Amino acid sequence: MTREQTRIVIVGGGISGLAIAHAIRKRDPNVDLVVIERGPRTGGNIRTERIDGYVCESGPDGFMDSAPATMALVRELGLQLRVLPSNDLARRRYLFSGGRLSDVPTSLQAFLRTPLLSVRGKLRVMREPFAAAPGDQDEDESILAFATRRIGPDAATRLVDPMVSGIFGGDAGVLSLRACFPRLWQLERNHGGLVRGMFAQRRSRRSSGSIAGPSGRLTSFVDGLSELVEALTRELGAAVRTSSPVVNLVSHRSIGASTLPRRYAVTTPLETHHADAIVLAAPAYESARIVRNFDPTLSNELNHIPTAPMAVVCLGYDGATIESQCRLNGFGFLVPRNEGVRILGALWETSIYHHRAPAGKALLRVMIGGARDPEAISLPDNALVSIVRDDLARTMKLSATPEMTCVIRHRRGIPQYVTGHLDRLDRINQRLGEHPGLLVAGNSYRGVSINSCIAEAESVAESVLQVAKSAADPRQEAAAGELSS
Repeated sequence: MTREQTRIVIVGGGISGLAIAHAIRKRDPNVDLVVIERGPRTGGNIRTERIDGYVCESGPDGFMDSAPATMALVRELGLQLRVLPSNDLARRRYLFSGGRLSDVPTSLQAFLRTPLLSVRGKLRVMREPFAAAPGDQDEDESILAFATRRIGPDAATRLVDPMVSGIFGGDAGVLSLRACFPRLWQLERNHGGLVRGMFAQRRSRRSSGSIAGPSGRLTSFVDGLSELVEALTRELGAAVRTSSPVVNLVSHRSIGASTLPRRYAVTTPLETHHADAIVLAAPAYESARIVRNFDPTLSNELNHIPTAPMAVVCLGYDGATIESQCRLNGFGFLVPRNEGVRILGALWETSIYHHRAPAGKALLRVMIGGARDPEAISLPDNALVSIVRDDLARTMKLSATPEMTCVIRHRRGIPQYVTGHLDRLDRINQRLGEHPGLLVAGNSYRGVSINSCIAEAESVAESVLQVAKSAADPRQEAAAGELSS
């Protein structure tokens, strides 16, 4: 290998690390690229378990097909024919409230009829255009505080809070609106409210000649989301090194070795990789461990990005038996707090997608735990299954005995963008500016979804290539420092 060949090391073989590596290869096939994954497999929390013909997702259930970067990646990997759109039934969603499942309203008529809100609560929602502006425009407001201010406490707790639990497994009272839902924050900032903002966007589309399309359809693959991970891993080939935890990270400058041809050295139990640039695409807590000795201040900031533990319980049933007790005619349901139910919600997998269970069978996937119930993750399997079955009996009137059960645990699950998160990202970027060629990426920072990770991969690839190539020219060091932040 000649010095002219740029070397980049990506630490973390989840969807972020793999997508970044793919984007780098697409831009420059000659880069010497290594992806280091500490675990025995790639994909991170994206893992599809196939049990007795059931297809059980351990993490996300899919992605919205309206994301250009994700769909472009699907085409580049040749997976177009494997794409599995969700069924039309999946557009119907429920909330468990007042002892029964009720449709989440999707039209004005349905909103006026819904039992989920009181008459007073509905009137308060309709006053949203006249809601008070925030007292401090720069305040990092929580999602719950924002929703309460804009649409009232009834809708905030009955509608918004369970939705936040379903996406983040988190507490809407501590999660940052601006970090979690930046578009909502921007709508109010630019237009003074949500309704005004939506009308303004509609007018803008009409004046520009564009037609507002649907927000997208939930989408997966025939054999589950692991197909995407497996295709990326195959494409990258020998560049991927699994079972390779990082045990040391050093800058050659910091050890007085500025004459060495690379900026950094990353050591695993089996080998040391010298690199012009490094992307830490692992979860923030893992990146914090890696840089603990390298930069304790950076490590401390990374380590203070919390996560919500989550357990996923998959249950397989005889289809005829479950149909005799309840109809699986939608996406599933979420549960607002204070309903006397411990689970966060359930997805009716065989209603959402085809090919998720053997013929004549039905599959449910239930989430339990999250930021408000972290103890649930430590319960034994039989206790978790028992709680889930009791809660399904209450919410769905489902008393049938499952033929298959599978419990999957994420002890460090979904990143939590609590208030102050964006200020923390600024401090992280300031520290990274001290280390040209060192970048961070992944769902710990600017978006937890698959689409967010893949969209970010394009810009990260562009930045890391510029930074890495500048290593050969000392005059570009200042510019490299700016890019790495």
